[in-house]
Amino acid sequence: MMRAALALVVLLAFAAAAAAAPSGQPIRIGGTLALTGPLAPTALLHKIAGEIYVEELNKANGLLGRPVEWVLLDDQSKPELARSLYEKLITVDKVDLIIGPYATSGILAAMGVAQRYNKVYVHHSFGMPHLAKYEMHFPTAAFGPEPNKTVPTTVFDAVAATSKPPKSVAIVTSKFPSAQFQSNGAKEVAEKRGLKVPLYLEYEFGTRDWGAIAARVKDANADLLWIGALGLDGNQLLEAMKKLDYTPPRHFHLFPAPGPLVAAPDGKNALSVTVFEEHPPFMNNPGAAKFVPIFKERAAKANVPYTAIETQVGGSFAAWQVLEAGVTATKSLDDKAIGAWLRKNRVDTIIGKLRFDGPNNYGDDLFKVKQVQDGKWVVVWPREFTAPGARLQPQ
Repeated sequence: MMRAALALVVLLAFAAAAAAAPSGQPIRIGGTLALTGPLAPTALLHKIAGEIYVEELNKANGLLGRPVEWVLLDDQSKPELARSLYEKLITVDKVDLIIGPYATSGILAAMGVAQRYNKVYVHHSFGMPHLAKYEMHFPTAAFGPEPNKTVPTTVFDAVAATSKPPKSVAIVTSKFPSAQFQSNGAKEVAEKRGLKVPLYLEYEFGTRDWGAIAARVKDANADLLWIGALGLDGNQLLEAMKKLDYTPPRHFHLFPAPGPLVAAPDGKNALSVTVFEEHPPFMNNPGAAKFVPIFKERAAKANVPYTAIETQVGGSFAAWQVLEAGVTATKSLDDKAIGAWLRKNRVDTIIGKLRFDGPNNYGDDLFKVKQVQDGKWVVVWPREFTAPGARLQPQ
């Protein structure tokens, strides 16, 4: 009798699992990433995060009980190509939903396409909220509506709370739109706070010759160096300054490739901003405990130099969470229905609770300051989010 009961339990368990397995026509979600070009090192992190999310969806119930397929194309770090590829995804490939590419210029280029076809557009790395006028775009780069003010304020608050607050800041920035926008804001915020700005220098996106820039930074000799960096820019500038026997007292990197900066000897005590790091309280956020070990294993196989989850990966994972939440809540693939629901509801994500009811669908600025310490990134400001036992270290 007991064996029969046990057999029935096992049979019912298998039946339940079979019923829960996704079936039917796949739901196709289209997007691009910079799989090649100067943005590729960081875009790889978004690719791994998205692949894991889709795989985990399909191990469960998929979306609406159907399997999910990610139709991913390479935009080669070129905004104009991203625009064409999203047009193709929507009109030729006939994807059901779309998800944004990596980086501000590509996201803005594809946003126009999404607007033309009235598609819900979730994206994870857009840094210029004032340009995002489309009512059905939903950002998980949780900068808030004015990151040109709030991000530098957070950074300057952090360094001002140290035993030796800076009195001057040199600002060097890529002309890449979001980096330039926030770095120009940093200049304005610094001057309003009474900080001297002996150098404000812009360089072309994709610059390879850093010698002259390094010399200008050395001549400025400021207490804090703000680098409006993308990818490996910060590493290359640090190397160029080292050849001149110069090390800045403190250096902040806006959008670095996290692994290479951690691994570089000159990256010790580097500063940046973040919405997620692998320590409390962030590990309590939905999905974090399960996602972290899977990502680390997959990133190691892909030879990613830093396998810990941080801002880029956290924002990417959150974008998939937002898209899933909208589909699940509305039980629909209807873009208008999903968009209407997202504008009215908060979504609990790996980077925190996101809302889309502020200016241009932006909610709260969730960014914190992190620092390279003992070969890893840890949050050092604000204090309530600081890693256990950590504090902001001098350079």
